[in-house]
Amino acid sequence: MNRRHAEQRGRAGETAAAWWLRFQGWRIVARRVKTPMGEVDLVAKRGRTVAFVEVKTRATSAELDVAIDRHRLTRVAAAANALAPRFARNGEDIRIDVLLLAPWRMPRHIANAWHG
Repeated sequence: MNRRHAEQRGRAGETAAAWWLRFQGWRIVARRVKTPMGEVDLVAKRGRTVAFVEVKTRATSAELDVAIDRHRLTRVAAAANALAPRFARNGEDIRIDVLLLAPWRMPRHIANAWHG
């Protein structure tokens, strides 16, 4: 798959993930937020919880099993740490979530995926 197609699939996955999170009661407060440490795909809020969400879209469910690793989560956690003062108020819980998407499958939401 060429880079342009992968980029389009990733953006479509992020849009689908945002809608899925909205259906679960989350409010999307930011998309594709870049920091020097890395990028956070979605920032979502529900109640007093702020989730920094990494979205992975793959062609098959089997590919999703290896789509996220410790290295990638470390980068997302570093970016979330830098962004937390911007999106979370005192007393709000902050977590790193992962949303895994594949065609014809329900999204797999891994809440609090980072345990530094």
